[in-house]
Amino acid sequence: MILIGRSRWVPPRHWKLWSLPAPSLGYVLGVEVVALAITVEAVAATLRAGVRPSEWAAFAVVTIAAILHLESARGIERRRQLPPSTSPYANLKSLWVFAGLLLLPLALAIALIVASYCYSWIRAYGRTIAHRKIFSAATYVLASAAAAAVLRAGGLLAAPRLPDDFWTLVVVVAAMLTWWLVNFALVVGAILLAAPDASARGALGELSDQFVVMAGLGLGVAVAALQSSYAWVVPILMVTVLALHRDLLLPQFQRAAGTDAKTGLATPSYWANAVPIELARAESLRSPVGLLLLDLDRFKEINDTYGHPAGDRALRAVGETVRAEVRQGDLVARVGGDELAVLLPGASEGEVLEVAERIRERLTTLTVSVDTAVDATAIIEGVPASIGAAVYPDVAGTMDQLVLAADNALLTAKRAGRNKIVSARPAPPAITDLKITES
Repeated sequence: MILIGRSRWVPPRHWKLWSLPAPSLGYVLGVEVVALAITVEAVAATLRAGVRPSEWAAFAVVTIAAILHLESARGIERRRQLPPSTSPYANLKSLWVFAGLLLLPLALAIALIVASYCYSWIRAYGRTIAHRKIFSAATYVLASAAAAAVLRAGGLLAAPRLPDDFWTLVVVVAAMLTWWLVNFALVVGAILLAAPDASARGALGELSDQFVVMAGLGLGVAVAALQSSYAWVVPILMVTVLALHRDLLLPQFQRAAGTDAKTGLATPSYWANAVPIELARAESLRSPVGLLLLDLDRFKEINDTYGHPAGDRALRAVGETVRAEVRQGDLVARVGGDELAVLLPGASEGEVLEVAERIRERLTTLTVSVDTAVDATAIIEGVPASIGAAVYPDVAGTMDQLVLAADNALLTAKRAGRNKIVSARPAPPAITDLKITES
């Protein structure tokens, strides 16, 4: 069931923007002020130079195409708004914005950005996140201004600014990269300032998300070229764009389906499906697989003292800390209320214990700022965990055996005084009585 419906006006004084930490608020407002200044200057320059009828026509075509695309993909975008905003948000608005940047004066490209975000806010985003979308639109303006500067520096002064030889191709690609880098850096900076406890790795998001943006920029060049030479082909391209929108965002849907909403870690169901697949791969490659089970020692105390929202915040911080200490291909999951699991493909016992010790030390010194039930802020110092470790095939030959071995090791660690690491040992071979029959 989708809870985000058509937007209603919410007075700016009620926006969640004002609850951001002071550095984050200053950063967001600073970006928006710079974007506004760029807009004013771009409009003034366009009024001085004038707009050609062909540019008005291109603006109308690209704007209508962008709105039709946004309307067709409205259901997708609504669903993508539901998860918490803890990583850069990838979308295909960049397609139309970059096409407009190549075809139009900067002022009209900015008008396209405003029109796209206003339409999306009304039809898809919901009234509670207006401040986020204003900031996103501002980052698009700054990214577009930077890309326009690159195009001008490369000699592409008049629209359409399309590549027709090797040098102009280099200039357009440089403008694409500049647009992406400026927008990405501004968004990551906002995320890190809004959540000081968030890890840089988490704020950077997934590489596949950035491929979505780069694909949109590349399609923008194609749309601009078609609009410039074969304008009637653009509606045909719309079918391709919508199909790509759905396919390019499929990895995001898959991650969302397997992602725990409170921690951003894998869900128990995703975990249960991933482990046997990894063990089968390890068996074929004759390589080990390490497993860590973590149980937070003070989690109930945090909930009882500060409230469940504070416990959720601490749990998310723990998840981010654990992910920061493992490799890119390792899987971290939330398998219970305050229980986490880490799967380490290809890791020997020594490597597994080394990772476990890093996690244990980081959690022992972890500092988390939380809001309490009485509208105050508290600092939680240290969220220690007991850890059980097991390695396939040293101590187990199946998923159930591996999880059982790690779970028994975890129980031993808790009984030994908590905040400890215990590694499962291979079971001794069974000794059976042999009956010797004399013939």
